[in-house]
Amino acid sequence: MLALGLEGSANKLGVGIIEHLHSLSLSSVPSNLPPSPPPSGHSHKTSPLPPPTVRILANLRHTFVSPPGTGFLPRETAQHHRRWVVRLVKHAIAQAATALDLGSGEDGAKEVIRRLECVCYTKGPGMGAPLTSVAVAARTVAGLWGKRLVGVNHCVGHIEMGRTITSASNPIVLYVSGGNTQIIAYAAHRYRIFGETLDIAVGNCLDRFARTLAISNEPAPGYNIEQLAKKGRRLVELPYSVKGMDCSFGGILATIDVMAGELARAEQEGRVWTVEGEVVTREDLCFSLQETVYAMLVEITERAMAHVGANQVLVVGGVGCNERLQDMMGLMAESRGGSVYATDERFCIDNGIMIAHAGLLAHRTGFETKMQDSTCTQRFRTDEVYVGWRE
Repeated sequence: MLALGLEGSANKLGVGIIEHLHSLSLSSVPSNLPPSPPPSGHSHKTSPLPPPTVRILANLRHTFVSPPGTGFLPRETAQHHRRWVVRLVKHAIAQAATALDLGSGEDGAKEVIRRLECVCYTKGPGMGAPLTSVAVAARTVAGLWGKRLVGVNHCVGHIEMGRTITSASNPIVLYVSGGNTQIIAYAAHRYRIFGETLDIAVGNCLDRFARTLAISNEPAPGYNIEQLAKKGRRLVELPYSVKGMDCSFGGILATIDVMAGELARAEQEGRVWTVEGEVVTREDLCFSLQETVYAMLVEITERAMAHVGANQVLVVGGVGCNERLQDMMGLMAESRGGSVYATDERFCIDNGIMIAHAGLLAHRTGFETKMQDSTCTQRFRTDEVYVGWRE
């Protein structure tokens, strides 16, 4: 079974094609069971399906990069997605044809399209204009090719891809990205949110601080902060805001933005900037921000592990690529006799393959998004999705 996935909830446009091998088809689902409900449904049930063997046939991505000191605006990001989506779909089809030994010509591409079971797209959450541009592309492709549509929750896509790549069985999930910060555990066909940010996401905190320092957005502001932090030596005290199972990053950002402004003025005046008699650099501020916010995430993750008795942690989302976060989480898990699972940038960062994978999992249970319902939404919580493919 093949599926095409389109992701465009933020500044990254991803197109992926996945194959599920040795999995149940729609015809093998018992006829007396109703299909899995739409994301907001609560009553219907399906039998769990065995996990498939997954083969990634294409995983392409193109990123809209704004100038240093700026963020990406919805309108410009949507224009970027519209410019690139056709090219990426064509290239993904060609790559899949090659991977399946169907040849590189038109006949191979047609055969890939014929084998597609569905076209999956990010329904939300995310930025409105980019989401809409990708939803329109998905509807167009599905209509042209006569394929079923499957709207996918972006967060669930990250989780299912992470579980598949790492083979983590039933972990506590730390989902950290530019738009989301959540501690999640699975129970009774839902990904339950145990804790989350009370204001901005941790990735948004890092991105906005990068703008303050005018750090390059290429390849990503968070990555560049990570590289600067590796050279930092002094830990500057910042607000530490953990409230039960939740975090707050707004106060930390406001505080370090003030510090960055004072440092910038000192640099313009040709002098060093000191805190309590110690010289502090840009690298020290990046180091201090990382250490503080990641310590908060480790604390609430450990509390969730203790609550449910878990010994595995799965880190997903773009911020999950950060090696320091992975190291800190690993030290905590090791002290509890547990382990940490994470993926590299191919799957941590927003991508189309995770949307194809989660969509095909739902499709195998009989779920489908009707054309008239193929909308998108900026607010789509992880726990709204009925996870009919798991026990």
